Amino acid sequence: MANRVLIIGGRGRIGSSVALDLVTHTDAEITVTGREAEGSIGDGLPPERVQYLPLNIADSTVLREAVSSSNLVIHTAGPFHYRDASVLKTCIEAGVNYTDVSDSRSFTHRALDLREIAQKAGITAIINTGIFPGISNSMVRRDVEQLDTAEHIHLSYVVGGSGGAGVTVMRTTFLGLQTPFDVWKNGNWQQVKPYTDRETIEFPAPYGKTGVYWFDMPEVMTLPETFPVKTVITKFGTFPDLYNHLTWFVAKYWPPSWLKNKGVIEFLSYVSYGMTGVTNSFSGVGVAVRSQVSGIKNGKPAQVCSIALHDNAAAATGIGTGSIAQLILEGKLTKPGVWSVEQALSTELFERSMESRHLKIDRV
Repeated sequence: MANRVLIIGGRGRIGSSVALDLVTHTDAEITVTGREAEGSIGDGLPPERVQYLPLNIADSTVLREAVSSSNLVIHTAGPFHYRDASVLKTCIEAGVNYTDVSDSRSFTHRALDLREIAQKAGITAIINTGIFPGISNSMVRRDVEQLDTAEHIHLSYVVGGSGGAGVTVMRTTFLGLQTPFDVWKNGNWQQVKPYTDRETIEFPAPYGKTGVYWFDMPEVMTLPETFPVKTVITKFGTFPDLYNHLTWFVAKYWPPSWLKNKGVIEFLSYVSYGMTGVTNSFSGVGVAVRSQVSGIKNGKPAQVCSIALHDNAAAATGIGTGSIAQLILEGKLTKPGVWSVEQALSTELFERSMESRHLKIDRV
């Protein structure tokens, strides 16, 4: 009997990308959910493999029924800043494996708090999969393993225009501007303000030299837990660079009360998304992730750097999450508890998964 996969929020751009990856690389029967009573499964998905289920995750009874009839649940209904861990809790209670595309530190905290009860339930829950976080975590693990001692991790991300991910990516960006956050720097937790300390990073074409800024990502929390390093930096930017300057202006000069107002976030998100509708034609909707790890090799200072590049950020997220889901379904990734990607996925399995999906990661 084929595995049954439930994709919460599966009709969105990210959820559809995950579903497409699973259709391509597994024989799973897939159910995608949405709030509408009637809905389509999404373009490019075969109706013989994918079905639609109306579902509001606030309805615990319907959620429990849907989860209990599945072998794996994939949570893609962001932004995760607004989400509690109810889907994960339901999976633990039902004994069903779980993964998600979270990119929120607060959600990550809530999920990791459930590690012990997930272990007791014997379920594998891998959080923060996708491109960043997700593939980015595995890139760091692979680079760390090239050194005898890793000391500094520097992750940089750039997204072209909308990233092909719809308005949700805009919401996530502006939600990330709301409050200062803690980072692991020089062996101590220090607070930084979002979208500050611009650096210019050389990315592959079409991005070239692009500005990146401090941005609150779950990796800045999970990587120091995984690796005994002194510093973890996570910086994000957009292309074209004009958007970086506009976002920096909002972060620096707009009152904090505005940025914590949901209506303001929605206004900014839709205006920005409308702008990318114009610029996507020349900026593209791709993504680049750059991992740089510094430390010691053979008693000498050394540095390892790698870059992943994809022409569609939403599709790249589907690859990251889909590859984790495939490994869980095949029984190749079994680790009871709640884990970030770098804590659960070996470099060998990561490299095989990326090779099978033709996502190239180059050493620099």
